Amino acid sequence: MILSALLTSVGINLALCFLFFTLYSILRKQPGNINVYAPRLVAKEKAQQRGRFNLESLLPTVSWVKKAWQPSEDELLSIVGFDAVVFMRILTFSLKVFSVAGVLGVFILLPINFVGTQLNEDSTDLPNKSLDSFSISNVNDGSNRLWIHFCAAYVFTGVVCYLLYYEYNYISSKRIAYFYSSRPQPHQFTILVRAIPIPSGSTCSETVESFFIENHPSTYLSHSVVRRTSKLQGLISDAEKLYRRLAQLKLKNHTSQRFGRHGFLGIFGHKVDLLDHYEKKLEDVEHNVRLEQASLAGKEVSAAFVSFKSRLGAAVALHIQQGINPTEWITERAPEPHDVHWPFFSSSYLKRWICTLLVFAACAALTILFLIPVVIVQSLTNLEQLETWFPFLEGILSLTVVSQVITGYLPSLILSMFLSFVPPIMIIFSSMQGYISHSRIEKSACIKVLWFTIWNIFFANVLSGTALYQVSVFLEPQKIPSVLAEAVPAQASFFIAYVVTSGWTSLSSSELFRSIPLLRNFFKRVFSGKDDDEFEVPSIPYHSDIPKIIFFGLLGITYFFLSPLILPFLLVYYCMGYIIYRNQLLNVYAPKYEAGGRFWPIVHDSTIFSLVLMHIIAIGIFGLKKLPLASSLIIPLPILTLLFHEYCQKRFLPMFKAYPNECLVKKDKEDLNDPTITEFYEKLAIAYRDPALSMQYPRSTDGHNSPLLHSA
Repeated sequence: MILSALLTSVGINLALCFLFFTLYSILRKQPGNINVYAPRLVAKEKAQQRGRFNLESLLPTVSWVKKAWQPSEDELLSIVGFDAVVFMRILTFSLKVFSVAGVLGVFILLPINFVGTQLNEDSTDLPNKSLDSFSISNVNDGSNRLWIHFCAAYVFTGVVCYLLYYEYNYISSKRIAYFYSSRPQPHQFTILVRAIPIPSGSTCSETVESFFIENHPSTYLSHSVVRRTSKLQGLISDAEKLYRRLAQLKLKNHTSQRFGRHGFLGIFGHKVDLLDHYEKKLEDVEHNVRLEQASLAGKEVSAAFVSFKSRLGAAVALHIQQGINPTEWITERAPEPHDVHWPFFSSSYLKRWICTLLVFAACAALTILFLIPVVIVQSLTNLEQLETWFPFLEGILSLTVVSQVITGYLPSLILSMFLSFVPPIMIIFSSMQGYISHSRIEKSACIKVLWFTIWNIFFANVLSGTALYQVSVFLEPQKIPSVLAEAVPAQASFFIAYVVTSGWTSLSSSELFRSIPLLRNFFKRVFSGKDDDEFEVPSIPYHSDIPKIIFFGLLGITYFFLSPLILPFLLVYYCMGYIIYRNQLLNVYAPKYEAGGRFWPIVHDSTIFSLVLMHIIAIGIFGLKKLPLASSLIIPLPILTLLFHEYCQKRFLPMFKAYPNECLVKKDKEDLNDPTITEFYEKLAIAYRDPALSMQYPRSTDGHNSPLLHSA
């Protein structure tokens, strides 16, 4: 790609970003859009709909930037929780890394690359210069200037490792401090016990109670046996849909709108009074729900949530083998009550095992299928190949503007569109694997999306071959450095355009502007004549946002000394992300659960992988540049990096898996002086009851059944 094509792509994306920022600053102040741009505040009754229009609301402002910037980290912690703070620390860490990288790359390495003469390009014709002129490819083979790149690799690796250590230490200490400041939580006192051996003539509940009273007499408190409720949950879902339909009908003032056909899409079937029809259906569903609730006493699963009087008691039961047979009385950490994925218990072990195998096969199939858009994207970056495939486009492709848009903007846009479908698919795959909590499902999906992105966006585009060729490269390890050294620098221009399109524009349109919720809200008001009063406050999609942040970090680290031109674009992305995500966390998203900052180890591991990848490419590039001594002296760098990673794993990772005994004992001693602990124990005894078993259907005052489902 030439420089003018990149400038065209940057110009288009800058215009789009400015447009979305301006529209956001206007639309966020309009009366009907508060459910889109501040649902979290509406749910907490901290914001109200504006009742009338005023001219000031049409003027774009940047006051939201100041409001997003002002809260301190402690204020952010009290408002949005620990996971959100860790998420912002990921962005802060990235900003620090690429601020240092930007100084080294732009002010030292970039000028050295530009003054090289290896590519023999005319330095006076700047707009038509290839972007390779700004990369290490333009440095003369065997030049002593390459030693500056060598030193930069060592310095940058040291800086990144220092920042990784600092963040790991800071987040782990913050995690302990957050634990100390928290009130007693049910999941801190509870474990999940599975594979319970139930003797004949006894129930699961009786077996659990007798076992833990005998083996944990001083700490055992209570238990809740799990039951299969998949059918009941389906009935409750049907009841909720019928209730919403009834509520809509009762809000309509015109009697004519109450009558219609009850068949498919309201086209088929007899014409009936829809209000009476849906009330009768609702009565039948409620009756079936009550029958199912009553019959669930005999549908026990050999699993139970067991609660203890202290955190230490729960930790001891969790980490010590309970029975002689290690395949029985299997214990694992209990999630928060509202984080439990109840369908997990309705599937047998065999079904979950088969589903896990199917998920691996589906992920492999999706990876192969995704090569199709990658091939399309690669063809767009090569106009000569495109003209060969489609000769009738030769006249159009000869236009300068068209060729620049096609090569500089469309490839990354198409790839971003296809990639947007991956996170929801990975959530479905992870939910099929048998995780007991939504947080574990999201963490698993996050890892899947991350490695899918690294393989299909980075390696597939870099290697630009078939799936068999990509695999064959890694089957010959000795050739990996040289192959990557040749292929990676050639794709620098594509990844710069990808950062601008998938980073800048996607962040401003999808995240800040919230185009899809805005359109949904608009059409609902136009066609139904009312705002969406019943809405669910969304939670931040960590499984899609964190992989994108990490992947851009991989691009920045990999191209740090190869093509430093990418660094300013990454720095702009992280600056935008810092402000936009703070605004969204304060106004849009509400945490549904706390994962205890367990996404940070994923960031740490991925950053180490990126550093080692950079070192492998450096070994190859110095070899190609006829500087074998530098290539040999780089070899200790990945070894030292992996040793540092191993140290961090030993030093910090255990604190993310479980809280230390010292912390548990200290919190338990504090509970002895807590006057509300008795009330907490009473609530703990019913905290892990399946919500489907607690649903009730009270009668409304107008004589109709009111299926306002709520917990007893």
